[in-house]
Amino acid sequence: MLKYAGIDFGNDSIKLVLENQKSPLVIPNVISSGYSRQILQEEESPLKALDVIVNSHALSNNNLRYFVGELAIEDEDKSELEETENKAESDQSLIVALTSLAYMGLVNTQRAVQDEQLEIEYILGTGLPVRSFVKYHEVLRNKLIGQHEVTFISTPKLQNKKVKLNIRDAYVSIEGAAAIYHIATHDNLEIKDPELYEGCIGVCEIGALTTDFPVIKQMNIDNRFSYGEQMGMANYLDSIIRDVEDRYDYSFPSRAKIVQRIKEQNYMIQKIGEGQSDIKPIVDHYFNRASKRIVELIKKRWKKYPDIQQFYVIGGGAIALNPYLLEEAGSMKLHFVEESELLNVLGYLKLARKNLASSIDRPS
Repeated sequence: MLKYAGIDFGNDSIKLVLENQKSPLVIPNVISSGYSRQILQEEESPLKALDVIVNSHALSNNNLRYFVGELAIEDEDKSELEETENKAESDQSLIVALTSLAYMGLVNTQRAVQDEQLEIEYILGTGLPVRSFVKYHEVLRNKLIGQHEVTFISTPKLQNKKVKLNIRDAYVSIEGAAAIYHIATHDNLEIKDPELYEGCIGVCEIGALTTDFPVIKQMNIDNRFSYGEQMGMANYLDSIIRDVEDRYDYSFPSRAKIVQRIKEQNYMIQKIGEGQSDIKPIVDHYFNRASKRIVELIKKRWKKYPDIQQFYVIGGGAIALNPYLLEEAGSMKLHFVEESELLNVLGYLKLARKNLASSIDRPS
């Protein structure tokens, strides 16, 4: 079976969406070394216990066992990506991505319940930050294309299921630009917003480790004025985690945990013993700092290229910083979109369909 999919190699989470599916899968980009674990009660969802062995031509080490996503978040030996890592070359990101593709293949195939082994063909759309696109887009494409294998070990309902993945082709675009393409087009790829599609649009895409500023003119990337910053939300989240630990002796096991708290607007932490403390002042302090820097960068970009008609702020960081950015921006109008952390992955799927459908037989 052949499936079109969009996949976002986010430094904080891997996002995956299949053609004709509205809700993307989101898995934290966290792994740890797997082992035979004691299971007192089986987890209620397979996503809470992704326990896999991964085999791929693109990995430095093959046939190793990993805990992926939620199962790895609280493991003391977990691995989260750092600023020095490149997502195009990251084994960790590829492990989480292949696990995501295998999982979605299983849950979207009726006969997977009966078969111990499943083979799935994919055509992928994905993307990279502005600064790494030129040098690494072919690297990422070559890593993805080919055969890979994922075996689920203790994952509930998927024990011992083996998925052979054959990625026939992959189209790599630029983060932020894919998001604008998604906003400007319908699902059938026809133009939905002519002003956006034909206009000159600035984008600030705030990720975990990078912030990208592509400029898109009539859906083409402006080579001269598009650029990226090697900064993102991770540094500010790490500072929040350190301050909370120093002040209240409370440890967040990972960035994913503090992000979840912030999304839920749950800023109360339980002290050892009795009592609670409010960490919102710490969050406010660092998010105000982040917003000040980002707004300054947007102003510089707009000043350098005044032909920009609208500036969109997107990505997971845009959601977290929304009220802080609006306050810092003052009279400067910035555009925000709901669920903006999913715009890129939806755009990647559309761009794969647009650019690869003509050269490859469509799925049945």
